Amino acid sequence: MSSDTKPLEETINGLKQVSLAQDAGDENEEGDEEPTPEGPQTAGDAKKKKKKKKKSKKKKTEQSDPPRIGLSKLYPDGIYPEGEIQLYKDDNAWRTTSEEKRYDERMINEDPETTYQSIRRAAEVHRLVRKHARKHIRPGMSMTEIVENIEDGTRAMVEENGFESGVGFPTGLSLNDCAAHYTPNAGDTVVLQSGDVLKVDIGVHVKGRILDSAFTLAFDHKYDKLVEAVKAATNTGIREAGIDARLGEIGAAIQETMESYEVEVNGKTYPVKAIENLSGHSINKYQIHGGKSVPLVKTDDQTKMEEGEYFAIETFGSTGRGRVVESGECSHYAKIYDHPHVPLRLTSAKSLLNTITKNFGTLPFCRRYLDRVGETKYLLALNHLVGQGIVRGYPPLCDTKGSMTAQFEHTILLRPTVKEVVSRGDDY
Repeated sequence: MSSDTKPLEETINGLKQVSLAQDAGDENEEGDEEPTPEGPQTAGDAKKKKKKKKKSKKKKTEQSDPPRIGLSKLYPDGIYPEGEIQLYKDDNAWRTTSEEKRYDERMINEDPETTYQSIRRAAEVHRLVRKHARKHIRPGMSMTEIVENIEDGTRAMVEENGFESGVGFPTGLSLNDCAAHYTPNAGDTVVLQSGDVLKVDIGVHVKGRILDSAFTLAFDHKYDKLVEAVKAATNTGIREAGIDARLGEIGAAIQETMESYEVEVNGKTYPVKAIENLSGHSINKYQIHGGKSVPLVKTDDQTKMEEGEYFAIETFGSTGRGRVVESGECSHYAKIYDHPHVPLRLTSAKSLLNTITKNFGTLPFCRRYLDRVGETKYLLALNHLVGQGIVRGYPPLCDTKGSMTAQFEHTILLRPTVKEVVSRGDDY
């Protein structure tokens, strides 16, 4: 990266200080005897002198395997790890040392409605969930088994609580030529194969702040270059993103990186193509697509990124034509935040809309989530809501049959002083 990075000092130092304070306290409390008073002691004094009981050190809470312990138990002070910091460059380099911008940032972080702790808590849940997923996902597992393990971990660690915290959107497990928007519906029998390329897209939210991050797993090394290309393109997009950055120019940089790679499969060489009709996006509270799109190819879009915005920088690469179409059974849905108010004649549609509003609001959901809250025989009502423009369906998006697609994604926060890659981890 051309942008500078700096270590996560604030959180780490904070933890060290707590640790040192506890150690000092333990040393003071664990003396075997009370101090001996000056001067001669009588026999009675000696009898009265008692040994102080040793206090056992309080054990630090550790995460379970699989991870199921709520994050608040690991971070009782409510301060969660900061993401990777990248400094603004060029015309915005001044922001890093600006006292005015530092003050603005402190005010934002002290407000419960705007604090960065919400998205950082979601990010730490994401890192722990995906660490376990990357370690345990193997060929032979069903899509349902994989997705339930991921979402059970997310719900437990984020301490799911209605609209306060929970799953940010249905976990995507798109395979091979399918680039996005596939998650298993009830009864799905698809099993992961050793030759598959699997995109794992996980969402976590805290108080409506959605952490959106994805990675790709390929078990056959012939697809390593495809995975490498997309990871590099995503990092390029992150590097180029920033306050006042133009969206079309970010797309040009992503495309240049992505299309500098080739993949050799069974003796045939394929250029890696950026999927031209997919994009990254801004993220609003409780709204995964916030209105701005970050293209994966060069465009004339002069729209700028702005201070305070959250973005999902995601890129998709393909060995196919580099363009996706809707294909297959729909699983992803979301209530449109500014949907028209139309009369619903189907009683079942009214009831289902109430369920959706009560349980998901404008957060994306899938059929499994409707099953989970007790809905049955809802397909007619759901399709009616889609037809009326109240709910939007998001069918799987696929390139040509036989092609392979990959995805990497991070959530970034354009703070007043620096750019924070909130979802960055040791893995990607």
